[in-house]
Order: sequence, then C-alpha cells, then structure tokens
Amino acid sequence: MYREVLQSITGIAIYPLISFVIFFVFFVGLLGYVVVVNRQHITAMSMLPLLEDEPLTPAKPEPSC
Repeated sequence: MYREVLQSITGIAIYPLISFVIFFVFFVGLLGYVVVVNRQHITAMSMLPLLEDEPLTPAKPEPSC
C-alpha cells in the first residue's frame, strides 16, 4: 500500500539524495571542526564540569551615547 502511494508522488526520488547530501555536509563540517579546533579550547571545555561553582560576574553594560 505505502509503496504504491510513494511511487505515485512525482519527484520523490530526490528526497533520499537530498538527505544524503545534508548528512554528508554535516559530517564533513563536523570532521573539519574537530581537526581545526584549538586543543586548549577542548581542554578548557572538558574541565568545566569539574570546576567549583564560582559566582559569575555580570557583564558591565555599555554606556549609551
């Protein structure tokens, strides 16, 4: 039943190709980010859960002109 319905839709064959391209671009982008990212940044981010709770200082608002 579903096969007949899906075959009757015009242009349905493009959707698997589009989803593959989106996945591939995301995967290559993530792989590129992992290769390029600064190692000190990764180390700093990995230590965040282990740090003691310290009060965050609020950002000072910029003076309006």
